[in-house]
Amino acid sequence: MTQPVHKINEFDIIHITGLEFYGYHGVPDAEQEIGHRYKADIALHIQARRAVVTDRLADTVDYGAVAALISRLGASDKCRLVETLAERMAAAIFAHHNRVCAIRLVLTKLLPPMGVIAESVGVEIYRTREDLTDGVPTVQVHAI
Repeated sequence: MTQPVHKINEFDIIHITGLEFYGYHGVPDAEQEIGHRYKADIALHIQARRAVVTDRLADTVDYGAVAALISRLGASDKCRLVETLAERMAAAIFAHHNRVCAIRLVLTKLLPPMGVIAESVGVEIYRTREDLTDGVPTVQVHAI
């Protein structure tokens, strides 16, 4: 089934900002044992016109449920790359929330262990529901 093409101004955006979790991700095995703090900033592109009229949660996206999903995935899955984790998070949001048309997700590892001091490292991805249904995700990964 083909998804309709939407113009950017047809969307409303739900923001979840500064969602922190403790996860076990990283290239070295030690990072997957010790773990680190991570932060996610998520923008969910939806069509909320019906929810505005009905004032019902069922007509929009429950951002509490999305936050719980991301926290659960971040704390339970183990990935070597933040890019992989971000992709899994976006796919899970699409799988559990049919009203989400597009996602912008910024995933950062706070105080990463590396040879220099940095506040954070991370990745920003943008995915549409169409990216998921093509069979091969369109990769739009931006280092931040």
